[in-house]
Amino acid sequence: MKAFEDMDYRPCLNLRQTESAIKLIKDTFQNNIAEALHLQRVSAPLYVMPSSGLNDNLTGVERPVSFDVPDIPGEEAQIVHSLAKWKRLALKRYGFKPGEGLYTDMNAIRRDETLDALHSLYVDQWDWEKILDKKDRNEGTLKETVRTIYAVVKKTAQKVLAAYPQLGQGFELPEKITFITAQELEDRYPGSTAKEREDAFAREAKAYFLMKIGWPLRSGAPHDGRAPDYDDWNLNGDILLYHPLLDCAFEISSMGIRVDEQTLLRQLKASGCEERAKLHFHQELLAGRLPCTIGGGIGQSRLCMFMLGQIHIGQSHVSIWPEAMMERMAEMGVELL
Repeated sequence: MKAFEDMDYRPCLNLRQTESAIKLIKDTFQNNIAEALHLQRVSAPLYVMPSSGLNDNLTGVERPVSFDVPDIPGEEAQIVHSLAKWKRLALKRYGFKPGEGLYTDMNAIRRDETLDALHSLYVDQWDWEKILDKKDRNEGTLKETVRTIYAVVKKTAQKVLAAYPQLGQGFELPEKITFITAQELEDRYPGSTAKEREDAFAREAKAYFLMKIGWPLRSGAPHDGRAPDYDDWNLNGDILLYHPLLDCAFEISSMGIRVDEQTLLRQLKASGCEERAKLHFHQELLAGRLPCTIGGGIGQSRLCMFMLGQIHIGQSHVSIWPEAMMERMAEMGVELL
């Protein structure tokens, strides 16, 4: 990622224009993605109980923000990291059918994030989930869903440029999204780190879906950490775009077809997390009482940051930042929300 010190950047929009543009992006994208994927908006929790097994454990080392509930002694509630598992239960509870799905506004706090241009303590995304027939639990379904999401991204971008032509061609979206596996990426750039590989291919492809993240590669390490109990590591991936101002791969979505009973046990064992099989969510899944699904998260502020030609996630949502970072932004004429 290009350092702020190496940039000659001035924002195209003032604060009030930025807020109006953010609303335009969010309204346009969520309406179109709901129609394209046949999703209904639902309400979602900000916090869950640990014993439910519903919180996203991310890579397994991040600490959830927790607090006691005086009327429920002996257990602390946790602010969600994401709603990956909650959504699958909700689809069953609400009576959704194959081909139908839900989406929601997910707000989370990730206290252990390293704060930089792309990462904040606060996470806002559209969390979505859709029921599949078991016969559709395959790579073809995954790729077609990615293409649908990418088409909505492009449609939204066109509307933003029409409303704010001063943004010019600050971002470049090719006609089609490229697909590549984590192993193919490693083979293409031997000796590079995972992040270096992502950035290098982003400069070439401009928009791609990086597939099969979680299992160790031939080098011996996985491309990136993935929780073992929601995505199937052979049927998942990230949507990455090229951010020209930061000169890096820019992730806007992590998604995948979800684990079935056999995949869950295999991935729990590989991660050393077999004790999770005793939790409520996992018991429901292992007993065959949860639907086969595909789902993911799409970053709301990430999408806004990209389409508005911004260099810092704090230009698209309110959070807190180190003093030195705020001073550097002010020197560049960048006002964080």
